[in-house]
Amino acid sequence: MDIAPRSAPSPRTPATHLEIEPSILYFGTPVTLLSTENQDGSFNLAPMSSAWALGRTVVLGLGREGQTARNLGIRPDVVINLPAPAQWPAVERLAPLTGRNPVPATKAEGFRFEPDKFGAAGLTAEPSHLVRPPRVAECPIQLEARAERVQPDVSGGFVIVEAVVRKVHADSRIVVPGTDHIDPAAWSPLVYNFRHYFALGPELGHTYRSQTPRSPKDSAAEQALAGTAHH
Repeated sequence: MDIAPRSAPSPRTPATHLEIEPSILYFGTPVTLLSTENQDGSFNLAPMSSAWALGRTVVLGLGREGQTARNLGIRPDVVINLPAPAQWPAVERLAPLTGRNPVPATKAEGFRFEPDKFGAAGLTAEPSHLVRPPRVAECPIQLEARAERVQPDVSGGFVIVEAVVRKVHADSRIVVPGTDHIDPAAWSPLVYNFRHYFALGPELGHTYRSQTPRSPKDSAAEQALAGTAHH
């Protein structure tokens, strides 16, 4: 039996709000894979989904007991790798792994120690230009950065990292030819939405500040072409 997917409420429909107590407030941010340097000179790779950018600064929210937070408190080099939606299985292979040995008590349930995160995820380490940790070769966007400030959050259970991006690498297929702009029609981040993986939907429009504007006609034509390619 076919069951139609539930659609979002119409903006014209008056909303009925419920008071709820969700166990977690992961309301949807792009997934990143953070590569950092371990004490012995090897490298850790960890997925996270609490990142946002201010100019050249990327703010990261990390669990205090994780290997990534420990590494960045001592060795500030980091690569912020942004996977594409199709790479979610590799991200999920990393999800139950930790670089801490023994496994911290806060992570004990369902986690296991894994020293070779790249191998376990089936991803390729690619040398960086300005920082020691490697990039993830398969990720379309890779940001070499340095953690300039690492401090606890107000709850004490997390750390907030302010990382300054020093070099940006982007797959040539998602760059507007002849520019330094990412083509939003060619790139979609992998989004972690309340512990489920999503990609972006069709373009709705663009802000007046966009430097890569496209007409609604262009958007419609691209969507039609994409639909044809699936048949």
